[in-house]
Amino acid sequence: MRGVVFDGEQVRVVDDLAVREPGPGEVLVAVAAAGLCHSDLSVVDGTIPFPVPVVLGHEGAGVVEAVGPGVTHVAPGDHVALSTLANCGTCAECDRGRPTMCRQAIGRPGRPFTRSAGPVYQFAANSAFAERTVVKAVQAIPIPADVPLPSAALIGCGVLTGVGAVLNRARVDRGDSVVVIGTGGIGLNVIQGARIAGALRIVAVDANPAKAEAARQFGATDFLTSADGVQDVLPTGADHVFECVGRIELIRQAIDLLDRHGQAVLLGVPPAGAEASFLVSSLFLDKSVLGCRYGSSRPQRDIPLYAELYRQGRLLLDELVTAVYPVEDFEKARADAESGRVARAVLTF
Repeated sequence: MRGVVFDGEQVRVVDDLAVREPGPGEVLVAVAAAGLCHSDLSVVDGTIPFPVPVVLGHEGAGVVEAVGPGVTHVAPGDHVALSTLANCGTCAECDRGRPTMCRQAIGRPGRPFTRSAGPVYQFAANSAFAERTVVKAVQAIPIPADVPLPSAALIGCGVLTGVGAVLNRARVDRGDSVVVIGTGGIGLNVIQGARIAGALRIVAVDANPAKAEAARQFGATDFLTSADGVQDVLPTGADHVFECVGRIELIRQAIDLLDRHGQAVLLGVPPAGAEASFLVSSLFLDKSVLGCRYGSSRPQRDIPLYAELYRQGRLLLDELVTAVYPVEDFEKARADAESGRVARAVLTF
């Protein structure tokens, strides 16, 4: 079968990939569509260290092909969106409703794939850039069949991360002010999460003025090409600032833009050893700097919720799919994503 494999030096679309059958508590999914997220590209450029060879992709949706013993919540033929959280469901963190903190879901790469040269790793317990993938049952979340799979694919990362950061981590409230630095796939979902939460002022900041139309479509009330103009819009600062780029100088800006009792939420992924600095005294007025993994999401609850919001017209998904590419055109999709020409490239099989 076909898949996108990174061997440590180059990325290639191969056709000799194989995946094992699902074991107990596992699901085999025929992937229909998968979003190309910057986290995939970060593996290639070394920002995210990961063992190789590895099948990339982690934002997908498809149709259940087979289930292993003990799986009852989905059956062959069901449409599912894929989560990256292979959480155990039994530890204290899972019991508290914090599956993103489950230690079974962090840094335990498996190798369900093989090629002639041997086993191949699975990225983010998912590997959606393959015609078929096997995941833990908890990662395959059923969705209504009327949600288009290319749109549903984006729920599993971009929507869970962006909208989740707003609703679950920052808990943006009605009337709050929000600044979003970076309006790529994650940033646009932060914007629409703030809109859904009832934020009164949503200021999008991106150096590319061509992104203004999309930012406003998703809910931004203002668009700026530099954070220097935020003070003109919000003279006392913002209640919440989301950094969605992953540059340390923007992390400092996010903190500096806060109003009293404000929160800076870090969503961008800088290099693993990156360090940021800020004035300690700037936090004394009850300001906070919050990390956020995967939107602090609970996929079994959040994915059906977001799918229903989409069906009601309150959550935009189709508009996120700015370009669709057959998997053979991966390099073109990659170039378009890296250049910022598309907010989210989607690969199809």
